[in-house]
Amino acid sequence: MNILVVNDDSIHSPGLALLAREAAKLGRVWVVAPASQCSAMSHRLSINTALRVERAADFPAPVEGAWSVSGTPADCVKAALLCLLKEKPDYVFSGINDGYNVGYDIAYSGTLGAAMEAVMNGVPAIAFSNAMRYSLDTPQAYLADIARELTEKPLGPGWVWNVNFPEVAPGELQGIARDVTIANTQMYLDNYIVQPQPDGSLTITGRGIPLAPEASVPEGSDIDALRRGYISIGRIKSAVM
Repeated sequence: MNILVVNDDSIHSPGLALLAREAAKLGRVWVVAPASQCSAMSHRLSINTALRVERAADFPAPVEGAWSVSGTPADCVKAALLCLLKEKPDYVFSGINDGYNVGYDIAYSGTLGAAMEAVMNGVPAIAFSNAMRYSLDTPQAYLADIARELTEKPLGPGWVWNVNFPEVAPGELQGIARDVTIANTQMYLDNYIVQPQPDGSLTITGRGIPLAPEASVPEGSDIDALRRGYISIGRIKSAVM
């Protein structure tokens, strides 16, 4: 199996390196990732902009090749498929994102944007995310087996597998929740800090606030599964397919 690994947290992300190492257990791996942090860029593309592409010769995983791109996650997929790889990969793995991609936050996700770009080009994709600033021990313990399971269960055109790892150690994991629904709320609620400036203008800084533990979410949803200590696996449909 030939696998393209991408992300939105940059070529330097520990989650990207772990995903590439785990993907290498399933086949040959190529990495194409943003040169800098690109969270919440959704499916944004760089138009009429020259993208700088550089080889990452010292990438910390056994890969066939690795490149950084001065663009968005979706740019990385396009660059890989149209310019860098000699043949179309069998799968695209996107992540491991530093922060959950669940509920309405999926709409903003650069991790999912890259996965959607893949399926729009006929390549099946899986998105992987972990609790923000949390240990990667649980993904390391379970990701390869989950990836192997999902690649053997192909979805229809336009569908993406979405996997989220809970904020628990491997020994505390309650199990795997499959076929979860998308919670009808954001996991990271909007919080904008408004600061008046001396010239009469304003600066507005957005910082998400995690959903309160006592806030109600639908039973069987992605957020519900993570709260109960389960790995969450669901399906997401591209809006254009």
